[in-house]
Amino acid sequence: MSNPLEGSLALPHWAELRVEGPDAASFLHGQLTQSVTDLGPEQARLGGYCNVKGRLQAGFILLREAPESIALWLPADLLPALQKKLSMFVLRAKVKLAAGDTALHGVVGAAVPSDLPVWGRRGGLLRLPDALGLRRALQRGASDGPALALEAWNWLELHAGVPWVTAATSEHFVPQMINWELLGGVNFKKGCFPGQEVVARSQYRGTVKRRVQLLLGGTAAPGSELRLAGGTEAEGVGEVVLGAAWQGQAGVLAELQLAAWESDATLTLVDGTPLQRAALPYDVLAPQ
Repeated sequence: MSNPLEGSLALPHWAELRVEGPDAASFLHGQLTQSVTDLGPEQARLGGYCNVKGRLQAGFILLREAPESIALWLPADLLPALQKKLSMFVLRAKVKLAAGDTALHGVVGAAVPSDLPVWGRRGGLLRLPDALGLRRALQRGASDGPALALEAWNWLELHAGVPWVTAATSEHFVPQMINWELLGGVNFKKGCFPGQEVVARSQYRGTVKRRVQLLLGGTAAPGSELRLAGGTEAEGVGEVVLGAAWQGQAGVLAELQLAAWESDATLTLVDGTPLQRAALPYDVLAPQ
């Protein structure tokens, strides 16, 4: 999707979890879906934390702020539960977990350098997919352009195709169901993490029969069901992960049965609103 918008805005629905101490990187490396010990200061990575059944409790962006300090940027409604869960496994590791005290801002347009790689960092700015950016709260008087509406940001984020888990969908999906490994959020070579056996089995045995897809024409809250037109109330074929509406347009990122996506039947929201299949900015793999 082309992006003619310009500006910045506060993102109060995002938060920061700081993990600090001599063992911060090694502790997280053993808990998350992503490699952490080799994370450099000029890059960021997607990561996730799974329960023992391989379901994502949270997805987030990982950044190394200092040799002994790692930041996790994530939807704010997931922070308390994630902090509590990770704290249970600290044991003898020299690590402290605390919520960050700075707000995050979204940036769109010329303030996001076109030569900065996705998930790259420069001058305090992190580049996200689809030329969006994320940074900590700006200094007083600084600006990244005109004010941008939250609805516009949500619409652009929808088309970027990164399906953030929220409290409404926490522990609903194995990472592959929301394309997390396609976006680089799972490192299958890093070693064990909670739920690793389930996630690896889904990857190598071709058992993923559901994927996140982009659908336009209506929106609904995360956790809402999707159906096939003409089906019964008991025949849900998917679940909304993210929804957005802006200037008369609406759409969802939805986790769907691949069979339903590939069928000729119309997909609908629970209220019967028909949806049109649309393309994500990356290829969604079919089961092996």
